[in-house]
Formats: sequence, structure tokens, C-alpha cells
Amino acid sequence: MNNNNFDNNNHQNSSNNNCSNNVDTLLNYSSPTQSQSSSSTPSINIQNDSLINNDNDNDHDHHHYHIHNDQSYNCRSEPPMPWFGMDIGGTLVKLVYFEPTDLSPDMQTCETEILGQIRRYLRSSSSYGKTGIRDIHLQMDNCCINNRIGTLHFIRFPTSEMPVFLNMAASKGLASTSSTICATGGGAFKFEKDFQHECRLQLHKFDELDSLIHGLHYIEASNPHECYYFEMARSPSMATKRPYDFSRPYPFLVVNIGSGVSILAVYSPDSYRRVSGSSLGGGTFLGLCSLLTGCDTFEDAIKLAAKGDSTKVDKSVRDIYGGDYSKFRLSGDTVASSFGQMCSKTKREQVTKADLARATLVTITNNIGSIAKMCAISEHIDRVLFVGNFLRVNEISLKLLAYAMDYWSEGQMKALFLEHEGYFGAVGCLLELMKTGQHNQHNNNHH
Repeated sequence: MNNNNFDNNNHQNSSNNNCSNNVDTLLNYSSPTQSQSSSSTPSINIQNDSLINNDNDNDHDHHHYHIHNDQSYNCRSEPPMPWFGMDIGGTLVKLVYFEPTDLSPDMQTCETEILGQIRRYLRSSSSYGKTGIRDIHLQMDNCCINNRIGTLHFIRFPTSEMPVFLNMAASKGLASTSSTICATGGGAFKFEKDFQHECRLQLHKFDELDSLIHGLHYIEASNPHECYYFEMARSPSMATKRPYDFSRPYPFLVVNIGSGVSILAVYSPDSYRRVSGSSLGGGTFLGLCSLLTGCDTFEDAIKLAAKGDSTKVDKSVRDIYGGDYSKFRLSGDTVASSFGQMCSKTKREQVTKADLARATLVTITNNIGSIAKMCAISEHIDRVLFVGNFLRVNEISLKLLAYAMDYWSEGQMKALFLEHEGYFGAVGCLLELMKTGQHNQHNNNHH
């Protein structure tokens, strides 16, 4: 049974940052467009099939993974500008760009001319073409990477628009200064030849879970307001977003919700293991919503769900017992059977598409919360960090997860969230790019 009582209503990772510790808070451009576009396409990060499992994790999933942490993204050697990191999912591409702001007047080179072109293009708008979106509210100023100071820009666009991006990359002459882009996600393999043939760019591919952990640690260390939780989580109408001090986080659980779900236990900045996962994630929600309601995008599905009432679709404890199930402290509002009301023809005739969308969202979210809670119990971990693009523009799931973790653990576990949701893999790739610069410098010194 899953609870649905409310439905209808600075980490000290100094090794990653050698610059001054007063790394930025989130600052916005002075652009007149400060809000996210509501017309963007689904922002769901498709997980590699090999990373998705249900109950039968293989032995490989339970091995510890140690990430080599040599502080190389603050080393003196550096790859040529521009610096990008990409997470190419099956539905959405997440792109992170580092714009240097410490250029001196005497640094006028071909490289700075290209950086100027990129700067003008980025600042010209917060949207690019019909579907590219720069998330201005996530922009991070005064970041330190590789002993350079600059701004991190966060951009997303549908994977289906990759040909447009490749054409732009070629026209902007990225290959004239940089021969390498670091990428992760399934698309890093799928589009590798396209980058080579159309842009003369080499993709350096990195494991998506390694990149996720790298990026998560860097962003959390660089942004003092990154982590938050919901106070009064058991009263959703009164639940309030509050900052959370993540300076002593270990161990913690990461629940990465993309199209599927991967759950990682993190023990230190460079050690984690995958403990479980599920094939029922954001892709499942959008797929079922598309079938049941005809919606086309993730944003449309979320908007529709916000108008619905899942109690008209789900069967509750009250529907079965006529009230609470006191022996096991189950309130009457607890969901006993997701979509259980739909066995009745009369009930089916009464529900709306919005009700179906809401019930679908609640079903998927409750399942994720249940798996996360069981993993936290088995790993003896009380901090559970939920990330991934499934949570973007999705306050319903945020509060539902917060409620579920608090309720079912009797207040012993806390659901935590991060502002940059689905961009950590791309950030991790950007940090890996610094290591390729160090490697290339080492090779050049030996020729």
C-alpha cells in the first residue's frame, strides 16, 4: 500500500574547488525573460538500459566504485576553450557551458573571438529555435574551474533536435579551437559518428553514474543554496521549502529519476555503489499519460495532473474498510490499490483525463518512494537525495516524496532535493574535460 493522504491538495568538497570558498549564489542575467518556457519538450533523462533493473540486481551492481579524484579540474594545464559538458539522453540533451569572465585585455586570440560569439549568442535570448531553453534561474556566476573564474550556463533541448545543434556547432567553428567534447548518456554513443563527421569533434564518453556523482558534489559545494527539504512535509498545503545543510552528508542515498530509476549509496566524494533501480520512472509516467490522455509533452502531462483528483481513480483503505485500518496505523486516505476504482464501469465513466494523469503521477511517485525507503532501510541510511529531470516543474512529486519518506519512516528519514535536478551528469562531464586537458598537456611534454 502507498500513502496518498495529501494528493488532492555547503558540502566541504574543497578538493573540487581551489579558488576562494565564497563561490557564488544563484544569480540571474538581467535578461527580461526570467522564467522557464512552458513550451519546451519533455525533460526526461533516459537511462541506459543496462542501468535499469527491478528486483534482481546482478552482482556487478553491488560492487563499490571508486572515482579517481585527483583535483584535476583545478589543475594549471587546461584544454582549449570553449568548455562544454553534455548529457545526451534519449529524450533530452542537457548542456553545461563554462563562460570565462576573467579574460584580460591582452588575451585577444582566435579563441576569445569564438568565446565572444558564443557569449553574444547565449545572451541574445533564453530560448534558441523552437525548443532550446537556457535555464536562467539556474545560472551560476563566479564559479571556479581549473583556476579559471566564470559563469556556468545550463541549457536543454530535445534529443530530436541534435542535427540542429550539430549544424550550429559547425557554423560557430567550435572545432577550430577545441577537438574534444565530453559527453555522457546513451546519446554519447549514438551520436558519436555525427559529431566526428559533421563537426570534426571527438566525443570523450564517460559513465553516466560517475558523471552524476562528480557533478553533484561540485554543484553542491559551489552553491550554498543547492540542497533543500520540505518542512511540515506531512501537511502538504503547509509544506515549506527550506535550505538543508549538506556539509556532512555521508553516507547518503541518491535516487536518480530519469526515464527509469537508479539508486546509489554514496559513502565519500569518490566512492559509491549502485544498490537498486526500477524500470518504472519518468518515461513510464509520460508514456502512460500519453496513452491515457493524449498529451504529448512532459510539461503538458504535469499541468494536466495538477488539475486532477487521483482519489477518483485509486482505491483507498477507506473504500475497503470504511475508515482507517488502525491495527497497522493505515489512514483511510492511504492508497490500497492504484487505479483500483477503474474496475467499475460507472467509475470509468466519471473520471476525467486530468484525474487519470494525476493518478498516473501518484502511482509512479509512490512506487519510487517505496523503493527508496526500502533501500534506505537496508543500507542503514537516513538521508535520501532525489534528483533527475522527472522532478523539474513537478511540485506534486516533490511534496509526495517528502511526505512518503517522512510518514513511512515515522520521521527518521528525510527526503532531500537539489535545485539543478537533471544537470549533474553534464557538469560531471565538464569536470572530466579538465582531466583531458591535463592528459593532453602531459602527452605534449613527452613529445
